[in-house]
Amino acid sequence: MKNIIENFKLHPLKEGKFIKTAFVTYRQNGVEKTWELVEAHDSVAILIYHIEKESFILVKQFRPPVYNRGGDGITVEMCAGIIDKNISLEQIAKEEIEEECGYSVPLDSLQRITKVLSAVGTSGSSQVIYYVEVDESMRVSDGGGIETEEIEVIELPVSEAKTFMYDESIGKTVGLMFAFMWWFDKYDG
Repeated sequence: MKNIIENFKLHPLKEGKFIKTAFVTYRQNGVEKTWELVEAHDSVAILIYHIEKESFILVKQFRPPVYNRGGDGITVEMCAGIIDKNISLEQIAKEEIEEECGYSVPLDSLQRITKVLSAVGTSGSSQVIYYVEVDESMRVSDGGGIETEEIEVIELPVSEAKTFMYDESIGKTVGLMFAFMWWFDKYDG
């Protein structure tokens, strides 16, 4: 993945398109308290398993918040998308799989794993994690996301997934690690 980042600068967020910041005051057990938070969309994420290639289909992309913390800002993640449309979560997941990874899956093939909370100290947003199996007959494009996204689709062989999980040089999400553990417990245990 080509990734040349230049002129990276932080600016105050005046009007966010996807998030809002807030300062909260409240009383807990008689004590006045404050907290800073981010209001963010909930999301869906999908663990995609390619049955013919015995591989997980993942996405690699640049994440400015990760870059801001040091390193190259590149992460490997499950295919995912925010919940910002008035359609079913399964439909959002289906659309994201096609946009990001290039596979068209039947809605009824999506298996809900669970709902988790993420960033509980800042946003408390939730993510519903799904699982789906694909094969080459379902491929409709190369994926890569919509116009403004730069997403690289990668195939991670199951045989390399456990090593990948503990490789600290690769940026990855807790949700992905959970989904892998779920898969290994269910299908490889």
